[in-house]
Amino acid sequence: MNWDDVRIFLSVARAGQILSAARRLELNHATVGRRLSALEEAVGTKLFDRSPGGCALTEAGRSFRSHAEAMEAAMTAGRAEVGGSDVALSGTVRVGAPDGFGTAFLAPRLWRLTERHAGLTVQLVPVPRAFSLSRREADIAITVERPAAGRLVAAKLCDYRLGFFASPAYLRAAGTPQTLAELAAHRLVGAVEDLLYSRELAYHADLMERWPSRFEVSSALGQTEAVAAGAGIGILHRFVAANRGDLVPILADKTIGRSYFLVYHESARDIRRVAAVAAFIRAAVEAEKALFG
Repeated sequence: MNWDDVRIFLSVARAGQILSAARRLELNHATVGRRLSALEEAVGTKLFDRSPGGCALTEAGRSFRSHAEAMEAAMTAGRAEVGGSDVALSGTVRVGAPDGFGTAFLAPRLWRLTERHAGLTVQLVPVPRAFSLSRREADIAITVERPAAGRLVAAKLCDYRLGFFASPAYLRAAGTPQTLAELAAHRLVGAVEDLLYSRELAYHADLMERWPSRFEVSSALGQTEAVAAGAGIGILHRFVAANRGDLVPILADKTIGRSYFLVYHESARDIRRVAAVAAFIRAAVEAEKALFG
């Protein structure tokens, strides 16, 4: 399988059209079409449904895309590692991330990259909001869903799980619910729903229709601290809450699964400092993947 064909496949998948992808790749329209056909022949299946209106991924194409993006990420990490072995990195890279992942996971780890490169500045912005890479609000964004449009390079970073937690003091006073239905009789801590920037953040919807919280906090870490202080029961990130002595998991068989994606703008693909930071984040997550289970 030819890597250049895989790279062309990803460009067409992101653009939705052969012509648009050809312009971005600075290739002839016919060449792009021919290379896609060669790739489909190499993998032995049709990857796109082609029409005058554009190219739509087939089911096989959607499956292949995840593997192609993993190849792309490995290539980026390899360039960063090899290129960084003899040339110092310099400049500033801003990373935007959800506050739970940004503060609880990245903040204690990401600074170590600056120990290796005295000329590199890493800015971590861990807040509960979405970042616009096209407007350069961040160089790298960690998102809770794969971007559907734009000139963006995106790959899954990891899956993670959330669960129900309360403080020991709250459970002593109010009792421990044994079923989801019993949660209705308890004080609940939740998010400010009209400030959620993604439907993926409405966690309760996976298990129950309503989450009638009486105290609401717009950040994941704020909810964690409120629950730990005895405000009630909350749906919290397990990688944040599981090892805290002031939080107790309840309804342990009822968990909620989500994913993080690492995203950067296509124009930043070959910027070495961006590639190096992205590679460091991927390696840090991979090294502690069990934390997110």
